[in-house]
Amino acid sequence: MVGTFPLLSVQPTRGLVDEKIQVVVRNLPPALSVTLHSLHHSEDKDLWEAFGHYTSDGQGTVTVAKDASLGGTYEGAEPMGLLWSMQPVPGSRTGLRLRKMDVLSPMVVHISVYSGHMTEGFSKQSPLATVVTERWYMAPDVCRIDIREHGVRGTLFLPPGPGPFPGVLDMWGGGGGLVEYRSCLLASHGFVSMALEYLPHDKNRTSDIESKTYFEKAFRIVQEHPLVIKDRVALFGLSLGASVALNLAAYSKDISPKCCVCISGSHVIPVNKAIGEVFRKMNKDGYKTRFDEEGRVVWRDIILPIPTDLGEKVDMGRIKCPLMLVVGEDDQNWATVESAKDMTQMMRAAGNEHLLTILQYPDAGHLIEPPYTPHFRASNFIMQQTRQKGTVHNAHTYSIHT
Repeated sequence: MVGTFPLLSVQPTRGLVDEKIQVVVRNLPPALSVTLHSLHHSEDKDLWEAFGHYTSDGQGTVTVAKDASLGGTYEGAEPMGLLWSMQPVPGSRTGLRLRKMDVLSPMVVHISVYSGHMTEGFSKQSPLATVVTERWYMAPDVCRIDIREHGVRGTLFLPPGPGPFPGVLDMWGGGGGLVEYRSCLLASHGFVSMALEYLPHDKNRTSDIESKTYFEKAFRIVQEHPLVIKDRVALFGLSLGASVALNLAAYSKDISPKCCVCISGSHVIPVNKAIGEVFRKMNKDGYKTRFDEEGRVVWRDIILPIPTDLGEKVDMGRIKCPLMLVVGEDDQNWATVESAKDMTQMMRAAGNEHLLTILQYPDAGHLIEPPYTPHFRASNFIMQQTRQKGTVHNAHTYSIHT
């Protein structure tokens, strides 16, 4: 490499997290083995990395979008492999999950090219070239508003422009707390979206929120905003949030969602009960949990077998709006495959199956995240044990992008 100066290009260097990047290395000797490496220092102070092995072509160029990685954290032609295949660096804490907590700052990723095919020791070697990139959930001019109104706690995100816009009430799962990054990204794509807090983020799992009234108030906050098209407000739920969305869509007399999107959720939930009652039911059935061969907790059996009592599951025949279920077939956290099958049967019997769309992905697990999000097999969740989410490594990526 004497006398040559490799040129690394990453475009765009600043963009949304779901925006594809183009990574190209030029001015290499032909047929040179190189490693492309990405590195991110998370808000939890952990280091995450991904890398791919490449060989330059006859013109001394590596184009990640079309050239195959020969090894590393991903293989084959994977344009976004340097992002979605990120994993904690060797020696990191176990059970880590990478997600953005402060949406007002970017996810900073260093992309570098090294000589040779490397698998470790990147911090001890000098790269041939490095580019610093910013990955944002918040587009320029998106407005973030703290909501503390009528007892409702959340964050409202407004897209730039005069509107009006469709609206979304965004509900996360049993992990609790206020999770903003998905709502922020939705606003970056033209939706008024409110991330709703309805569970405290602590292991005591206490909540005095009545299952419908609190959520109906939150829905109306979105619906009544002057930038929102009032008859185009959706419910969007993940895991427990999906169960809440289904309960609202079926039983609420005060709101009429335009549609529902439910990711990795189930209709099995004590109907019209307080959230605390939901957790009491889960704790009662906790004896059904089991451990995999590595000692990770598998929760999916808690709601099995699917009950027949309509007091223990949402009556899907009452759904009157379009419903999309997003299901990972390797979900070890919740019985989403069995739930989707039962929901289909219930809606078919009731004559409203035409409202149902199911996106079902082989080998994908419980947490189906925004595009190109690094993912994981298991993470720490509330209790001391590590909770298994499921997912074959790149199947989660394909569940998002295919």
